[in-house]
Amino acid sequence: MHCLAINLYSGSMCEQAILNSHSPNYLPRIADRILARKLAGMGAILIKGPKWVGKTTTAEQHASSVIYIDQPDKVEANIMASQVDPMLLLDGETPRLIDEWQVAPKLWDAVRWCVDRRKADGQFILTGSSVPLDMDVQADTVHHSGTGRIAQMLMRPMSLWESRDSDGSVSLRELFAGNDGIAGRSDRNIHDIAYLICRGGWPRAVMLDREIALDRAMDYLNATADVDIHRVDGVSRSGRTTRALLRSYAHLQGKQASLAAICEDMKANGGPSIDDRTAFSYVEALKKLFVIEDMPAWNPNLRSKTAIRTSDTRYFIDPSLAVAALGVGPETLTKDLRTMGLFFEAMCVRDLRVYAESLGGSVSHYRDKTGLECDAVVHLADGSYGLIEIKIGGETAINEAVQSLQKLASKIDTDKMPSRSFLMVLTAVGNYAMKRNDGVLEVPICCLKD
Repeated sequence: MHCLAINLYSGSMCEQAILNSHSPNYLPRIADRILARKLAGMGAILIKGPKWVGKTTTAEQHASSVIYIDQPDKVEANIMASQVDPMLLLDGETPRLIDEWQVAPKLWDAVRWCVDRRKADGQFILTGSSVPLDMDVQADTVHHSGTGRIAQMLMRPMSLWESRDSDGSVSLRELFAGNDGIAGRSDRNIHDIAYLICRGGWPRAVMLDREIALDRAMDYLNATADVDIHRVDGVSRSGRTTRALLRSYAHLQGKQASLAAICEDMKANGGPSIDDRTAFSYVEALKKLFVIEDMPAWNPNLRSKTAIRTSDTRYFIDPSLAVAALGVGPETLTKDLRTMGLFFEAMCVRDLRVYAESLGGSVSHYRDKTGLECDAVVHLADGSYGLIEIKIGGETAINEAVQSLQKLASKIDTDKMPSRSFLMVLTAVGNYAMKRNDGVLEVPICCLKD
């Protein structure tokens, strides 16, 4: 392969994205570095995630040969070949990209067998926008027999750092390394942030003119409700019910809402009346399509016995889908900053998830019976963690967030777990990234990177 090291990201050469020279216009992603690292240590990699996030395009940069299973003029022949002699589809220079592999699911066992036989890393890259019925959709679990042979990664929409809307002057990697002497500046205003929320992190939208870019999320939801929800697992579902459920999910995003609460919200807003079991079916289908991605609760060791709320927090995989489900745009958000704050939080969660995954970490939330909460806890595999509160801005709101972070930090039993690496208030419109006199970091989202 012809290789080019990307200077956009920090890390060793094997952790940097390696691109084919035939893609000079490719916009590098954090996923490139993750994929390069995984290819160096595993026989096959499964890239999963929603449509339109660039899974195929990213995989193509690392592949030496490609087969597109769902190519219209060849899909029937490919499916037949996968059933009769799947090795015909796997033959090619490695790494070999098998795009939309789930169209011919027998390829999974063929890839696993081939990896076992070759005993070499970096053999195959598999991509897909949905998962077969017996595959778990979580980012770290596959219930196929690919353990030890097929690694996986969840590719989300672009973060603000990847779309060049953040200058990256504050690095999470550096903060976890103990380098918290931050300095940065953001000139984004409330209208800029509202647009970024509504545009989302869809690679194509990033390259389009403003008004056209705003159509992408609505187009995505329409495709989900009219086509994908019916095809994901072979169950017949209603497009009307799907749209109503997505609206209610948007009403309740950022909250630990039960299925019963979602059903009640649907009915209260003129949607169809469904029971919890039906709602569960729809929610699971939307998870398989990677339209929604809930956030788990964090359960730290505390000095006092405080009951921690353990329910997941409801989120879309990209905030643009939530605002599209409600039919609102940037102008509407700027006239209702309380509502905008909820969707700003969702955008920050998206970015933190992307950044955390590049560090081998994950993101959760905290809330206890007293009402004390933390919007995002970024934790790494070594046990280190950072506590983050998310606010639009304003001195009063930021000071309240600081007090909440300090209170939670004081409750953690550091005899049983490490002390936090940092406390951060992530803002929309603050001018400066800085370390306050109280030690808490104040960081505009458009200064952050992994």
